[in-house]
Amino acid sequence: MVTVARHKLVFITYSILDQRGMVVEQHDLPVGYVQGANSGILPAIEAAVAGRKIGERIEITLPPEDGYGVRDESLVFVDTLENVPPEFHRVGAEVLFENASGETKVFYVTAIENGQLTLDGNPSLAGQTVTCVVNVVDIRDATPEEIHNGRPLDVKTGTVH
Repeated sequence: MVTVARHKLVFITYSILDQRGMVVEQHDLPVGYVQGANSGILPAIEAAVAGRKIGERIEITLPPEDGYGVRDESLVFVDTLENVPPEFHRVGAEVLFENASGETKVFYVTAIENGQLTLDGNPSLAGQTVTCVVNVVDIRDATPEEIHNGRPLDVKTGTVH
C-alpha cells in the first residue's frame, strides 16, 4: 500500500478547530500538496501525515508556534472613527495596508466602541492552540513540475494551512 513520503502528491481534506472545539475552517474538497517540496503546508501537518495511508485520519494539536503564530500586539491599532473611511465602519471589514517597501498586509476591524475603531493585523487564531483533523484522501507520485511547484499543476499558488 502506498504511504505518504517525500515527493508524493498528497490530497487531504481537513478541519481546523479552535480552543473551544468549534470548527473555524473546513475543506471537504481535497487539497493537494507535494510532501517535502516546500508546498506551503504547515510543517507540523506535513510531519504528522508522513508515513500515513489513504483513508487514515490524523488529529494534530498545533500550539501557536506551529499554527497561526503568537499574537503580536504591535499589529493592533486604535483610531477615532472620524479618521477611518466610512466603508470600514463595521466589525469584520478588511483593510489593506502597504508599507514603504510595497509589501501589503490585511488588517481586520475587530471592535468599534466609544467612537474608537480597532484594527488587528494578527490572524484570528493567533495565540491559540488549535486542533487540525486531517484525512488522507489520495496519494500518487508527483511529476517533476509538481515537485518544483510543491502542489498539483492545476492549483494556483498560495498557502495551504
